[in-house]
Amino acid sequence: MSNESVSPVRIERVARELCEQATTGGYHLNPNNQVVEQLVEGLLVNEQRYGYRACPCRLADGDKDADLDIICPCEYRDADVQEFGTCYCGLYVSEAVADARQEFEPIPERRPAPEDRKRPTADATLSGQVRLSQPVWRCRVCGYLCAREMPPAVCPICKAKQERFERFI
Repeated sequence: MSNESVSPVRIERVARELCEQATTGGYHLNPNNQVVEQLVEGLLVNEQRYGYRACPCRLADGDKDADLDIICPCEYRDADVQEFGTCYCGLYVSEAVADARQEFEPIPERRPAPEDRKRPTADATLSGQVRLSQPVWRCRVCGYLCAREMPPAVCPICKAKQERFERFI
């Protein structure tokens, strides 16, 4: 664990697992296997360093609570894939990118600066109501709820597409 090297066999095994998970979840991995293997190696090195698979293209703090937003798959994946066709590091891509119908585009960093990072919280008001920092989306097929800026591209429970989500709160 201290030398931060990862065996090629482990990289290949985890890459296969991620591919299966992505496919099952309605996502696609980068069609370039070499890129996928390099990113998986970075995830595994970060797992050795920190105990969790922080995104290899961002600087992790080493504090899991502070890094929850960049544990793969990161909180920014769906918005990046939807808007740009790929996530920030390029591990996850849209169907159009996977099928070579869309080119890779540069992606701006969505992660706030360290001093601006706060976990989404609910604020209690004097009237007893709760104010959320993000909208809540509900899958009309299975009822899955998530609090985020936009609904996921694919429901992680029933695999319904984004258009099957409605704003709940």
